[in-house]
Amino acid sequence: MTKIDARTALLMTLPPILWAGNAVVGRLAVGSVPPMALNFLRWLIAALILLPLGWRALRRPREIGQRWPHLLLIGTLAMGMYNALQYLALITTTPLNVTLIAASGPVAMLAVGSAFYGEHPSRRQLAGALLSISGVLLVIARGDPRALAQVHFAIGDLYIVVAVLAWAAYSWLLARPPASMRPPARPAWGWDEFLFVQILFGLVGAGAAAGVEQALDVKPIVWSAATAAILLFVAVGPGLIAYRCWGLGVARGGPALAAFFANLTPLFAALLSALVLGEAPRWFHALAFALIVAGILVSSPGVRLPHADAKKV
Repeated sequence: MTKIDARTALLMTLPPILWAGNAVVGRLAVGSVPPMALNFLRWLIAALILLPLGWRALRRPREIGQRWPHLLLIGTLAMGMYNALQYLALITTTPLNVTLIAASGPVAMLAVGSAFYGEHPSRRQLAGALLSISGVLLVIARGDPRALAQVHFAIGDLYIVVAVLAWAAYSWLLARPPASMRPPARPAWGWDEFLFVQILFGLVGAGAAAGVEQALDVKPIVWSAATAAILLFVAVGPGLIAYRCWGLGVARGGPALAAFFANLTPLFAALLSALVLGEAPRWFHALAFALIVAGILVSSPGVRLPHADAKKV
């Protein structure tokens, strides 16, 4: 079993706190920044901050040009879809719901792996998937199973389900890239250069979505010091800092250990929601969290999922 030292624990704890904060702050942004604009501005600021490090990838434009279809796809799925759908979901659902449903990501990865990569789940994995899906349905139904029969779901809950599937596809594309993105053909990009290139391609889809949003006459951005602080936080905290800490933590402790820390996100979301938004968790949130974690634990032995470096950015 991997021994946890203080540095490893800190590196693996910071990302779940920041991801939970992303959901809470995204909720606070409702009414001030439209969701597509929030997503676009988040990654634009992140790109500008990362520019002093990531620009080195631009010195070899041919390497990027030869791989643009793959880079555009992963950038669209991660930066253009996942985060945009999360912010859109937060208009009609809570940060706790968002993070609990997102915690079922390993189940979505099993489904995508089976459907597109020939990675068929074992009985243990299917049992784990059933437990995790039960937790997700419990959140969507707000603790009342009869709500499922009536199909009265919050639209935000459905948005985050789609977002989780998009993230699963992104994760598999990182784990099973085309030949041009596998050694020895893969460019010698560091984490900063690779993330920078992904963000640049992600901004294409994010910018298009923000443009459509504005064309639909949504409420304009309400600029204030609070708005600026929100944009800076979501760009630096859940984006750059969380991504880098996660990569370092996984390198020190391994992906299996990291998976346990990732499941702390709903817990931190519950605490932050209660402190910042006054949205106290209810009984079914605790039960859903237990079901999702139980499902992941049951399905963990022998799971062949994408490497944990493909976690949320």
